[in-house]
Amino acid sequence: MIENVKQTREPWVSDQGDGTYRNPVLHADYSDPDVIRVGDDFYMTASSFGHLPGLPILHSKDLVNWTLVNHAIKEMPLPGYDRPQHGNGVWAPSLRYHDGKYWIFYGDPDVGIFMSTAVDPSGEWAPLHLLQEGKGLIDPCPFWDEDGKAYLVHAFAHSRSGIKHKLRLCGMAPDGSKLLDEGQIVFDGTEGHPTMEGPKMYKRNGYYYIFAPAGGVKPGWQTVLRSAAVNGPYEDRIVLHQGDSAVNGPHQGGFVELDSGESWFMHFQDKGAYGRIIHLQPVVWQDDWPFMGVDANGDGIGEPVMHYPKPKVRGSSPIAVPFASDEFGGSTLGKQWQWQANPDPRWYELGALESHIRLHALPKPSGSSSLFEVPQLLLQKFPAEQFDMTAKLSCSELKKGDAAGLVVFGFAFAYLSVCREEDGGLSLHYTEGDQEAEQCISSHKLNNCTVWLRVSVRQEASCIFAYSEDGKQYHPMDAPPFTARESRWVGAKAGIFALHRGEQAQGGYVDADWFRVSAPEEVRGL
Repeated sequence: MIENVKQTREPWVSDQGDGTYRNPVLHADYSDPDVIRVGDDFYMTASSFGHLPGLPILHSKDLVNWTLVNHAIKEMPLPGYDRPQHGNGVWAPSLRYHDGKYWIFYGDPDVGIFMSTAVDPSGEWAPLHLLQEGKGLIDPCPFWDEDGKAYLVHAFAHSRSGIKHKLRLCGMAPDGSKLLDEGQIVFDGTEGHPTMEGPKMYKRNGYYYIFAPAGGVKPGWQTVLRSAAVNGPYEDRIVLHQGDSAVNGPHQGGFVELDSGESWFMHFQDKGAYGRIIHLQPVVWQDDWPFMGVDANGDGIGEPVMHYPKPKVRGSSPIAVPFASDEFGGSTLGKQWQWQANPDPRWYELGALESHIRLHALPKPSGSSSLFEVPQLLLQKFPAEQFDMTAKLSCSELKKGDAAGLVVFGFAFAYLSVCREEDGGLSLHYTEGDQEAEQCISSHKLNNCTVWLRVSVRQEASCIFAYSEDGKQYHPMDAPPFTARESRWVGAKAGIFALHRGEQAQGGYVDADWFRVSAPEEVRGL
């Protein structure tokens, strides 16, 4: 298995093939994760904000090797999602298994707290149910006690509610349909734990626990609250921080216990353009307090591990990572893909040409000044620190005013596009832009209708775009490297698109044969 790890073309593999793993276990933007164990299976979900489909469902047998198996939200049933909703939508979900069902609760900061359930997490999820309306209600987590009573703890978005640092606990109908009371503030972190949010509630050995991050997204720490009574008072303790490690802000996530007796905590690290990537920390219990990671500097607080023995689970798991490459041979889009808004069937076709995806060139929404507000971008997360992404495009059916190509997207973006010019010829354009405007940096004529477009991403999210007309010899564009940037609460994304800039309601189309993601030769197997 060790040799398989060295030879893999996947850009990031956590499992080292020798009974150990390296962090992060997912070098991809699965923000605000929550994880549960059901029997021998682990499931995880994460924030998806305005990207659709939303609420990803990931599955693992060992907490290290993960695959993306579903999305709980196929389309957002709210007004406004025909256009990008940057930073809005699904914030910090909680995932639970109770009464034979899987439950997801999440907060939309502009609407309220939503809930959905499923018997099979890989199958259909029930339509979203709004159990509590209200602005600024975020990061909800349900809890069912042994006496049959149910509760929900949540945080507040200061930008919408004017409230910050505080956690509220409310009674909840056991079926999750509504809150039963106004609840009470069970913890105020203003003094010692500012920006407290993202609570997850558990019960162990007679104590109630609320795991909650504090201190802010990039520099923060993981706090645990403990009480002998569900309504408090709660004691507090910092159980994980950066310390002397290289992992900033190790916090916000989910806790699981194994049949083997081990305990583990999954959390994120904000890594700028790469998004909020996922780490796995061992947990030991001391006097009914969890201790996470290792105390490398002797300050009594855990620091993240970077290399550690894998969790002790039944059986063995094959090395697995979420899919990134796509040959477009199926009848549905690969689960790695998301749009910038609710998907529109006019945007694409599968099967019009065997093992291709056809992207139709449609205009930008009215009033949009750059690609930042275009919904029909087919994007996926950055899968590693360093990787190559290549798309093979057939552009013969592009019409005058059409552009189709490869994009790296965030607050700042760059794309390499094939354009049909007024004289009927094809040309290649390299463009950079931001939320307000965009500018073509370089361009030149193409001799062929089939073109291979590539972006090579290296350390510090440095991106070099290149093209080929034969699939063998790649030519870098005449421009300095582009530095990818995050977007609103999410990391940079990359993918393909088609756009019509002419006067027609619709242009032509581009056929993408495949989209392949691989580790660069120079870092493969590291």
